[in-house]
Amino acid sequence: MAFTYIVRCSDGSYYVGSTTDLAFRMWQHNEGDGGATYTRRRRPVELVWSTEFEHIGAAFAFEKQVQGWSRSKREALIRGDFDALPELASRPTARRESS
Repeated sequence: MAFTYIVRCSDGSYYVGSTTDLAFRMWQHNEGDGGATYTRRRRPVELVWSTEFEHIGAAFAFEKQVQGWSRSKREALIRGDFDALPELASRPTARRESS
């Protein structure tokens, strides 16, 4: 199995990643040298959202999608407010199309 996840950093920012071992990856972000440079400078981090995929390729693709989202759209995902996601699209045309 594979995961896409979001952590909240100590400065309030979010980091989106993907992995096949979520527990180990969280350890890396908070303790190890193998965590992302971004999170190493913003420790501690807290896991605020994750979802599971059958393959790492799908998890990585979703990671890249979420990385392009606005902060408000990421926060809607974290809250589980899936109905708000189309309205929070960053492209004005996408917002109009969902109306």
